[in-house]
Amino acid sequence: MLIPDASAHLIVFGRYPRVGMTKTRLIPALGPTGAAALQKRLAEKSVATARQAAQRIGARLVFCHDGGSAKLLCRWLGGGSIRYLAQATGDLGRRMHLAIKDAFDAGARRVVLVGTDIPGLTTEMLEEAFSALHEKDLVFGPSLDGGYWLVGMTRPETIFDGIVWGRPDVLEKSLALARKNGMTPHMLAPLNDLDTPDDLVREKGADHVPPPYLSVIIPAIDEARQLPRTLAAAASPDAEIIVSDGGSADRTVQIAGSLGARIVSGRRGRAGQQNRGAAAARGEVLLFLHADTRLPRNYVHHIFDALMDRRTRLGAFRFATDLHTPSMRFIAFCTNLRAGWLNLPYGDQGLFLRQRDFAEVGGFADVPIAEDLYLVRRMARKGRIAIAPAAVVTSGRRWRRLGPMRTTMINTIIAIGILSGVTPGRLAPLYRLPAQKAKP
Repeated sequence: MLIPDASAHLIVFGRYPRVGMTKTRLIPALGPTGAAALQKRLAEKSVATARQAAQRIGARLVFCHDGGSAKLLCRWLGGGSIRYLAQATGDLGRRMHLAIKDAFDAGARRVVLVGTDIPGLTTEMLEEAFSALHEKDLVFGPSLDGGYWLVGMTRPETIFDGIVWGRPDVLEKSLALARKNGMTPHMLAPLNDLDTPDDLVREKGADHVPPPYLSVIIPAIDEARQLPRTLAAAASPDAEIIVSDGGSADRTVQIAGSLGARIVSGRRGRAGQQNRGAAAARGEVLLFLHADTRLPRNYVHHIFDALMDRRTRLGAFRFATDLHTPSMRFIAFCTNLRAGWLNLPYGDQGLFLRQRDFAEVGGFADVPIAEDLYLVRRMARKGRIAIAPAAVVTSGRRWRRLGPMRTTMINTIIAIGILSGVTPGRLAPLYRLPAQKAKP
């Protein structure tokens, strides 16, 4: 039976996920953001498992992190009983030794340190490690690649010196150093870590095709002229692109297919088209993008960073157009002010959110206009709305055709009407009437 002991310290040793800087050996298989997202999921699972074990044992829980800050870590993993400490400098052995030593200096009598890349980690394994330290002075969780996924001890001995990390003799070298220090180890069951494409094949199977991190969903009707630039800006190794066509009479479908996009087709209507695209999506994150809107460079990185905050339920980019007149610059300024202060971005800013959150609210409401506004309001009630620091560039064709002030006034009247409870069906003619009148 486990004895609650506040002098037991459990250290989770991990990294703050950064695109292109974490799980780098998996980037060829998963893409830069996909690899970082895997690191994020593994760390979240490890911390959740450690929380349960620490609560049952009565241990103090510390996340010892490389990168990030205590504030960022708290936004990502939450606060409560967990403490965040930055790792020391130096190689892996020095950083682990100093983290363990700091725990003993703080009064610990049993310290267990565990990594964050072990899919098979359970609370029972952590409990076994602490139980073993009542009888032994050292415990290892061996990895099948010759390293170890856990180490625990009852005194801060130097068992990491001179080790070349990543080689298959890491555990053997540490055991030899432990014997020199008179330590008797307890060995836990061996587990696989997840660091390389071979590890991924072993974990998921040879036939597994990793899904993309992001699905970009573009509703389109007769957008053959705009689509090539939009698709070029959206191309990314971390994203699939889905064009949801609503019955185009031009070459929209052919162009989208030739540029590598997946095509889904159905009835006209932006809400329905976006919902159909989402139903076909494989990514864990969805980005809804207008066909005349170009994404900024490294846009997937911005999305990943925004969603690192567990409170964020929906995000959007800053707004800009390809019209550079003083009036349009003023309109863009006011649009960004509204989006930030009122948590009210519009669809032409590119809306992104986790697929599970989109499914939870039932997708876009089946309304003729302002489906973006309805979605944003629902997500705002559930959490935070984030605005990425980079801007999308949307076509100014509607402002050019109708005039900046007239277009802005129509958009504002529609938004106020929706927020006041006017049905979208009554407001839809106001949105469509200018386009009809503009025809010769």
